[in-house]
Amino acid sequence: MTGAGRTDVPTEPCVSVVIPVFNGERFLRQAVESVLAQVGVPLEVLVVDDGSTDRSGEIAAAFGFPVRGLAQAHAGIATARNTGIRAARGEFLAFLDADDLWTPGCLRVQLDHLAADSAVDCVFGMVEHFRDPTASTRFDVRGPERAPGLLPGAMVIRRAAFMRVGLFDETRRLGEFVEWQLRAEELGLRRMFLPTVVLRRRIHDANTTARLAAERGEYLRVLRSVLRRRAHGAG
Repeated sequence: MTGAGRTDVPTEPCVSVVIPVFNGERFLRQAVESVLAQVGVPLEVLVVDDGSTDRSGEIAAAFGFPVRGLAQAHAGIATARNTGIRAARGEFLAFLDADDLWTPGCLRVQLDHLAADSAVDCVFGMVEHFRDPTASTRFDVRGPERAPGLLPGAMVIRRAAFMRVGLFDETRRLGEFVEWQLRAEELGLRRMFLPTVVLRRRIHDANTTARLAAERGEYLRVLRSVLRRRAHGAG
């Protein structure tokens, strides 16, 4: 395996990449490899095993430096991301789901934009959806193939800016990033959106239909809770 982070001598990471995984052995290796393929960026990859019962933890451990495997009892994706954030050492934070992929060179592009403007807190790119060839034929990509990516896997953020907003809400099983984004907007974090595809989001049997329907309901609950909080603050 070769890549930007694969060096014989450990260096201080510029970017900490957090990958939560729960029974994700099917795609995890490809996700990690898409991060290690990023060129010219000192990084660490924190794979947080959220109580998997498959080989996810073994796959993460087999990579070696700069991949670090962390383990916790099953508690959900928000808690897993927070576990990785607490262990992170980089100046910047980035996230990737265990079934998705980064595009070649995306990390360098996003970091260059952050370096060019110190007032920008985080940089998002475009997301490209693709159907995994092993998925059932009934799971097709709906909507635009490419779209602006308000997703954790499409964001690179200054660690200091992230911590001003705070960790993800661990009481939420879904919609945790939506809730975090609303808090970020309330604090006035400055975002930049690039026309470049940075994330390839995999559509497969385990992340469609029922899960997406549940997410829509959770997003509504998140919005209602934020509106109640804002109304209470204004009152």
